[in-house]
Amino acid sequence: MITLAAVLAYASYITVQLAGLRKLQSEMVDRNRKDSLQLLRVQNDLNSIGLAMRDMLDTTEPYPLTAWTAQFERIHQDFDTGLKLEENLAGANRTPEQRLYLSQAVAQFWDAVNRMFAQAQNGKDAEARDQIRLSLQARQQALSTAVSRLLVENNEGEEQAAARIAQIYDGVQRQLYLFLAATLIAIVVTSLYLIRSNRQIFARLAELSEQRSDLAQKLISTQESTLRHISRELHDEFGQVLTAIGSMLGRAGKHAPQGSPLREELKEVQEIAQSTLNNIRTLSQALHPVLLEEAGLESTLDWYISAVGRQTGLALHYEKTGEPFAVETSAGVHIYRVLQEALNNVSRHSGASDAWIRLKYSPDSLELEVEDRGKGFVSEKMQRGIGLVAMRERAELIGGTLAISPHPQGGTTVRLQIPRIRAHANGA
Repeated sequence: MITLAAVLAYASYITVQLAGLRKLQSEMVDRNRKDSLQLLRVQNDLNSIGLAMRDMLDTTEPYPLTAWTAQFERIHQDFDTGLKLEENLAGANRTPEQRLYLSQAVAQFWDAVNRMFAQAQNGKDAEARDQIRLSLQARQQALSTAVSRLLVENNEGEEQAAARIAQIYDGVQRQLYLFLAATLIAIVVTSLYLIRSNRQIFARLAELSEQRSDLAQKLISTQESTLRHISRELHDEFGQVLTAIGSMLGRAGKHAPQGSPLREELKEVQEIAQSTLNNIRTLSQALHPVLLEEAGLESTLDWYISAVGRQTGLALHYEKTGEPFAVETSAGVHIYRVLQEALNNVSRHSGASDAWIRLKYSPDSLELEVEDRGKGFVSEKMQRGIGLVAMRERAELIGGTLAISPHPQGGTTVRLQIPRIRAHANGA
């Protein structure tokens, strides 16, 4: 706003100065030059009259004085026309005294010329020549001097106008430099202020981002710790209890008579206890895959993908490429959770019956890809879903990137890519 205000103020100033300069050039300089041209025209007529009077005084001339009547009439006509134009152009540059003196001098001169030609027509050539010598030449010189003085005044006025124009140009140039300096200062100050503000904002954002990452890491860590505790409780406490119940039912069944109803009922209860034990072990593995710590990521994914296929009825197409390498346990937990959330979304929201899972090992990264041909994600849900937020947070915690993109043939592709060095070193 400061810069814009400065530009508008300077533009107004320049407009006023240029308007004044244009007025000065049109009203003073151009008008003065046209006036000088008319004065030169009058001066030229006076010079022509002077030459004609010199010839008229020459006694060797064979022509009578009346022979110059037509020439004087032509000069008189041109003289009056030039003088009228000059009077209109001079305007306020002439004082009333100058106007009065010039008009009287011109009138007296032509009156004397008319008297001279009247004497010549009456045959009084000697008296006519005396009048030229004694009166007309003096009056012609006086008029030439007056016109010359007006030309000098015009030249002086033109010089003054040129000085004023140069002064205006100097002022505009000086103001231009001041404006440019002020604009540069305003831009520098504004830029420094914006840089300082942006640094503060970015520093605050970085601090908030760091706090958010720390909070996310603590929440995920707390979640994993809680799930690990519940998984162990289910596996150790309930698993051992159900195992003991199954053993006791087996021993009790041996004491019952062969083929008796009691033996059959005990066997049925033992099968229920075993089924419950299997379900608890499956739930325990789903909450926290102990297999991940014991056998590694690849074996855990093999077991989990087949288990999900049986539980959900999805046709899961699993493909592994590249040379496998060991993945650190904590990084493997995050990869496992991303796969778990992606397959849950396929099962619950996509409406697809097939999914493609690709695990790609490369020399510098590990990539997990889950693809379906269902109805895809709604962009609003992609931004608000807590599961997707957790997937992104887990990807950031292990230095990876998570990309969720629509498939060209319909459906969604979830791609997790982790640098190999982070997959090895994370949590170590």
